[in-house]
Amino acid sequence: MTAPPISPVKALKKDALGPLELLAQNIALISPTMTAALIVPLMYGTTGAWSWLSYALGTVMLLFVAFNLNQFASRFAGSGSMYQYICKGLGNVVGGLGGWALIWCYLGISDAGLNGFTTFAQTLLSMAGVNCPAIILFVVCIGIAGFMAWKNVALSAKVMLVLEAVSMAFITVLCLIALGFHGFTVDTTQFALPSLNIGTLGLGVVVAVFSLVGFESATAFGDEARNPLKAVPWSVIVSLIIAGVFFVFVTYVEIQATNGTKPTLDQLTAPLNTIAGLVHMPWMAIPLSVGAMVSFFALNLSCLNAGARIIYIMGQQGLFHKFTADSHKINETPHIAVFIMCAISFGLPTIGLIKGMAVGDMFNDAGTLAAFGFIVAYLLVSIAAPFYVKSLGQLKPWHVAIAVASVVLLMVPTIGSVYPVPPAPVKYFPYMFAAYFIIGGAWIAFQNRRLVIASRGFPELAQDA
Repeated sequence: MTAPPISPVKALKKDALGPLELLAQNIALISPTMTAALIVPLMYGTTGAWSWLSYALGTVMLLFVAFNLNQFASRFAGSGSMYQYICKGLGNVVGGLGGWALIWCYLGISDAGLNGFTTFAQTLLSMAGVNCPAIILFVVCIGIAGFMAWKNVALSAKVMLVLEAVSMAFITVLCLIALGFHGFTVDTTQFALPSLNIGTLGLGVVVAVFSLVGFESATAFGDEARNPLKAVPWSVIVSLIIAGVFFVFVTYVEIQATNGTKPTLDQLTAPLNTIAGLVHMPWMAIPLSVGAMVSFFALNLSCLNAGARIIYIMGQQGLFHKFTADSHKINETPHIAVFIMCAISFGLPTIGLIKGMAVGDMFNDAGTLAAFGFIVAYLLVSIAAPFYVKSLGQLKPWHVAIAVASVVLLMVPTIGSVYPVPPAPVKYFPYMFAAYFIIGGAWIAFQNRRLVIASRGFPELAQDA
């Protein structure tokens, strides 16, 4: 049984976001600064000198997902991101599962942004001799980001655009200085075929995919975008290419700049600060830390915005209580859904602090857990794309080929995330997501059955259900 189509939504602010603001939303959620500052050492520990190639392959892999996404984005505009797309291709129950997975994603990445902001804020404050408890910085980050998400989506997007652009500019300048320090010579060790290991390269692709997730988040703003059928697909492709090229470049430079140093790159907790010291510019540690801090703030803000719109449209569908589908009369933002995202995003790491978890550990755990939801959503939207195009009478063989290629390629991070079995606690994460997914599936199937009964004129039975 399938519930009725998604009902008309209460108004969000029309024509609020242009192409650059949509691009900023995607870039902020990918958070290139996060990868440059914290993930490249992990990649190097996995893949070694060929780490840049893993990022290149991961980018190409996700371009297939982007092509499937754009089958929807170029034909349909609305709130709810991939949730509505999957509904249109595979029905409301499967679409609900996709939306449920996306909420998990955006909550996880939001918490990663919150913990990343806190890490670098504490670093900066310690330079000034100030010891600030993490809980206070949680309040500052969520308070400001939540207010901006509640107040004005265009303002949020412009702030994210400026913050991430400034941070990426600092990192790019440092990388160019590092290249000049080495005379702009080619690091042949990163192209030596004897050191290429296909097995570790595959594991590196898993890390690359996890670094690039979020490129699709602008699809959640179709109701608020100007000329969405062109602007949204453009932002999806361009953000993925920008991030992929940036990751390849930064990874190459970080490996070259730290070659032969002790400790090695995979053991560094602040590789950019280390490189600044190696090129005799230690003062750059301050602007780099500031850039990282504001970038993680933008990451948190982008997740609050994107996740709120998933909750909002699922409320419109009847999968959540109707008050989640309310929009602010003046600001025209999904203010109730924003508050829910803020409350959970603040509550989860706060519980972790109470239990004695380190902020850095919570950052790693939140990002890893979120990745499972993204993989599920990407798989579902790739499968849904040819069904949707077929329903419009526009199906071509290449639509099917791209969908099949996307699903096959996504098996790499899917399998790589569970085999070989990672150490604890990561080995338990798939089971945690599976439990969340099963609970959500039961709830969505129950709600869909209730909605179907009501639509057939049996409100009493629907109420009993």
